[in-house]
Parts: sequence; structure tokens; C-alpha cells
Amino acid sequence: MSFKAAAVQMCSGVDPVKNAAAMARLVREAAGQGATYVQTPEMTGMLQRDRAAARAVLADEAHDIIVKTGSNLARELGIHMHVGSTAIALADGKIANRGFLFGPDGRVLNRYDKIHMFDVDLDNGESWHESAAYTAGSEARVLSLPFAEMGFAICYDVRFPALFRAQAMAGAEVMTVPAAFTKQTGKAHWEILLRARAIENGVFVIAAAQAGRHEDGRETFGHSMIIDPWGTVLASAGAAGEAVIVAEIDPGAVKAAHDKIPNLRNGREFSVEKIVGAAVAGGVAA
Repeated sequence: MSFKAAAVQMCSGVDPVKNAAAMARLVREAAGQGATYVQTPEMTGMLQRDRAAARAVLADEAHDIIVKTGSNLARELGIHMHVGSTAIALADGKIANRGFLFGPDGRVLNRYDKIHMFDVDLDNGESWHESAAYTAGSEARVLSLPFAEMGFAICYDVRFPALFRAQAMAGAEVMTVPAAFTKQTGKAHWEILLRARAIENGVFVIAAAQAGRHEDGRETFGHSMIIDPWGTVLASAGAAGEAVIVAEIDPGAVKAAHDKIPNLRNGREFSVEKIVGAAVAGGVAA
């Protein structure tokens, strides 16, 4: 059956309490527009480049204000509430970049720890090494919900199509990609990557993003998007600041896309041979 989905765009700062209040305000706005599934961005609870300052305010899952607020909002509004991710303190001193999906009764239905760590050095001088502080996840999941089969990813995961293909092969109809894309990489790749993941798997993609200049000095790309299985952008936010975008999601469109281009069932096993030198077997020039 069809349902209304919302992506909440934020500009999270360094104070989790203020970010929780902003999240609550925007989620209530989304629910007021009829959304029964609402997603927030990666690192909803805090964007803080100073890792010592971040650790000083981090909490474990049982005491995290974003987790508590997300659960309460789901229960209050009777929605499926998806905290795209927030930083959770782990017992070993590291951090999990963890997303949560809460059911309408406030219970946690799914946890997802970001699998692929953003360890890059960009040509504008930005350097990010998530693996120095974060513990990578190792488990992908597809969750059967009353309204759709849902897969989970976070930000940098979008550059790894095998993750999305595995979820599609497991039956996912909706893929989620909450993110905090940098301005440089977002301008170059954000929409292209999201639309590619939707098209190649014939699924909906919902991607709530961080947007604008943050208190810690970084700048994120924004442009939260909801995309259909044919690659059409159903809703999109702007480059900076808070926003709520909403679109109708019809899982029947997934079957229609798969019927038109059945690449999931047409895929074949193959081997890869690396040829070294100027010739291949049989004397045919390379």
C-alpha cells in the first residue's frame, strides 16, 4: 500500500539538546503534512569536528537524548521514526555512527551501524578519517514493515553499490541514505549516486541530508531527496538550512520497474581475468 514519506533536512550544531529540539520541531511538521515515515539526516545529534569536545557530551544508547526523543516522537505521533544516525558512545571508547528506526509504539525496530568509513583527503584541503574514532558496522539488513521492505545505508555507503544490490536481491523496495555529504563531494556526486542506486535496483531512495554551514565550521551539501524506482526526483530540498520534503511512496512502482527492466533476475555469475602483456590466449592482440 502507498504511504507518505518525509525527509527532514537539518543543520545540526554541537549541542545535542538543541539538535533534539530542532529534530522534534521538524518531525512534527512532517507528521502534520501526513507523513507516516519520517527520516532525519546522518549525525542528527551533533556535528562536531573537535573529537575531544564531542566525546565529552556523547552518551551510550540508553542515555542518548536523540534516541529518547526519536522514540518519544514515534509514540506521540504514531509514525515510523527513522533517526538517520547519531553518534553513540561504545564501551571500548570508540563511537558508533548508528541509525535507529522506531515503530509507532516507540520501540526500536532496527539499528544500523554505518559500514563504510569516510577516510578521504579531498583536494580542497578537507581531510576526514572516520575510522580513527568510529567502529564500522558489518551487518546490512532489510526490514519488513507494514508498508514496504526497507534497506538501510548511511552517507558514504552510497558509493558502494554492492551493498544496495544485496539489499535489493533480499527484497528491499525502499533504500534509505541519511547523509552529511560535504559541499565539494555533494556538488559533484550526490544526486548522481542517489539516482543511480534507485535506477540500477528499481527501488525508491529516501535521503535526508545535513545542509549549510555548521557551528563546527564544516559545510554540508543539503539537497535532501526522495527518488522513485525510475530515477525521477519526487521531492528535493535546497542547498542550505532546514526543510521538510514529502512524497507519496507506492511499492507497486517497484514491481512495475522490475517488470520493465528485470536486471535483478537477469544478472549472471562471471569471472574476471586480468591480462598482463600485449596478447591474450590464442594470439589475439589485446
